Amino acid sequence: MSATNRQVRLAARPVGDVKPENWEHVSVPVEEPGPGRFAGRTRFISLDPAMRGWLDDRPSYLPPVGIGEVMRAGSVIEVTHSDHPGFRPGDHVVGTFGVQEYVVSDGKGALKIDTSLAPASTYLGALGMPGMTAYFGLLDVGALKDGDTVVVSGAAGAVGSMVGQIAKVKGCRVIGIAGGPDKCALLTDELGFDAAIDYRAGDVKRALREQTPDGIDVYFDNVGGDILEAALTRLAMHARVVICGAISQYNNSTPVKGPSNYLSLLVRRARMEGFVVFDYAKRYGQAAQEIAGWIGDGRLKVKEHVVKGTVDDFPETLQMLFRSENVGKLVLELA
Repeated sequence: MSATNRQVRLAARPVGDVKPENWEHVSVPVEEPGPGRFAGRTRFISLDPAMRGWLDDRPSYLPPVGIGEVMRAGSVIEVTHSDHPGFRPGDHVVGTFGVQEYVVSDGKGALKIDTSLAPASTYLGALGMPGMTAYFGLLDVGALKDGDTVVVSGAAGAVGSMVGQIAKVKGCRVIGIAGGPDKCALLTDELGFDAAIDYRAGDVKRALREQTPDGIDVYFDNVGGDILEAALTRLAMHARVVICGAISQYNNSTPVKGPSNYLSLLVRRARMEGFVVFDYAKRYGQAAQEIAGWIGDGRLKVKEHVVKGTVDDFPETLQMLFRSENVGKLVLELA
């Protein structure tokens, strides 16, 4: 094991955009695992829009990351030393281990993964939290039915790309909203979406009218703001609006912009519901098995954006999410 462990810690809470000065890069001695613990080296770190919310000191579904604490992140580690009966050197393990090179764990919240069935990074994406979020958000919260018209924002991202593909597997018409012609072409040409709307190219509300003549049955929202506003004008009767995230609002230094036309929910007898994927933890195994089957038979394609670098590249890589530069699941692979 290396003599030092490189870590990225939260130095100050950001106001608006996250800046380099919000982070502290430190080196600390590598711990030795004691009885009932194992140690490992980080191989992949997950980067997710939700991370921005974890930096704010306000009530949420998880406590905020504390000042001076290692940045919270899901990661895959390779076990190097173990005094734990459940883990052996060479095992690959996924868990919330943080942005650091080396990890020592008692195994709580850690899950051993099989890299012969899928690449390690896929357990942070399609077979990890984004996949679970798409699955339960669409099927349970969205109460998807065969033949529904589904619209998903942030459609080229980790969750959105899964939502659209699962909806297609379930026999629905799917329209994705994404930024730029390349992402829109990916949705229709590679991932099988029926249509894609480039929110940078013009009037989203008009494009939604054209693509959803009978209205939207399920709107899966990853973006919030103006895109949510536009989607609410197109709801079908008894539509379901799934609130997963609002990446357009996360870096605001002013209050989050809410929908002014929410009375569409009343007129269309629709509902809008938020959810947190952790509430479905007891069913992750079921979802992962079904998603793995769809991947195996070619009905669902895994999209990953892997950046190779070091722990110190985490802050800049995180910014890719908010500049809409990633396609699919964003992962930092440590050299």
